[in-house]
Amino acid sequence: MLVVLILLAVGIAGVYCVSLVVAPRGVLRAGPYLSGARPAEHALSRYHVRWYAVTLIFLAFDMEMVFMYPWALVVAEVGTVAVVEMFLFLGLLMVGVVYAWREGALRWV
Repeated sequence: MLVVLILLAVGIAGVYCVSLVVAPRGVLRAGPYLSGARPAEHALSRYHVRWYAVTLIFLAFDMEMVFMYPWALVVAEVGTVAVVEMFLFLGLLMVGVVYAWREGALRWV
């Protein structure tokens, strides 16, 4: 275990040393976005706070798809129990969507 930690530390130090040798010197004059033009505001200041709620709802449905794909592969083998479990899972997600809707997370005005 100690040998692995030492190798990890040497690897990390090696990567930092390589980056010090290879990295360009001085201050970069071009930003990473806007085709090199100077930004007028901070990158995070452009997003309204309501987008975070929409993002969380999107992630909930994205995770739903992550769980539904393997379920679709085995539902025929497992049978009725798998269908009931998936409807319980979808019901739980629907409770979250109804709660977000009731709290106004999906309202744009």
